[in-house]
Amino acid sequence: MVSQVHAAHILVKSEAKAKEIMEKIKKGESFSILATQFSECPSKKNGGDLGWFGRGQMVREFELAAFNGDKGAVVGPVRTEFGWHVIKILDKK
Repeated sequence: MVSQVHAAHILVKSEAKAKEIMEKIKKGESFSILATQFSECPSKKNGGDLGWFGRGQMVREFELAAFNGDKGAVVGPVRTEFGWHVIKILDKK
């Protein structure tokens, strides 16, 4: 069972903006550059990198998306109380 996930994210205020960012990623644009440009989270300085986290450390919707997604996948948009997230699952252990 996966106990920790290493993820990065891009946080925006609207679902439409999150979908637009997902399209850019699908076309090959850099996740970390898009995070630096668009994310409203302080993690944008690090390309959206949130580091490693375990269960119970993130809000439920975010945690479910991160733990259920495949390593290397970009998932979203995921809505939480903070806004809309595009999440890149960097690694799992």
